[in-house]
Amino acid sequence: MLNALQVLTTVIVGVMVGVEFSVAFVINPILNALPEDSAIRGRAHGGRMLGAVMPVWYITSLVLVAAWAVAGREHHDTGLVVTSGALLALSVVMSVLLLVPINNRGKTWTPENRPADWKQQQNRWDRLHYVRVAVIIGAFTLLVTALTA
Repeated sequence: MLNALQVLTTVIVGVMVGVEFSVAFVINPILNALPEDSAIRGRAHGGRMLGAVMPVWYITSLVLVAAWAVAGREHHDTGLVVTSGALLALSVVMSVLLLVPINNRGKTWTPENRPADWKQQQNRWDRLHYVRVAVIIGAFTLLVTALTA
């Protein structure tokens, strides 16, 4: 049973990392290369779509890692799993305090109602997102290491 939990957790977290990596290094650069009106509409739609899905994914990942840590508490790799969970918790805190407020504003923007500093806000979100991606890659790496230990 523990093995199934370990594999499920690693896959769920890994796919989440892949989506967030793709947003940072594929989707947003594509949107940023479009004319401003299209970029704003694309990022607003992405903010609405992913803003609805990602909170559930992050919390589910954190719960699965916690379950793995508890179920495997007697194994030598538990420290890796707990540290991974701490990194995922950090990513949730970062999201709620730093990224979600910007995303909530951005997902309502249109070419007609965008604020004067919309580019600065998007750039700030992107910089914070790069940090979050690094944090969750670290969490995923620890899980893979624990899985193979």
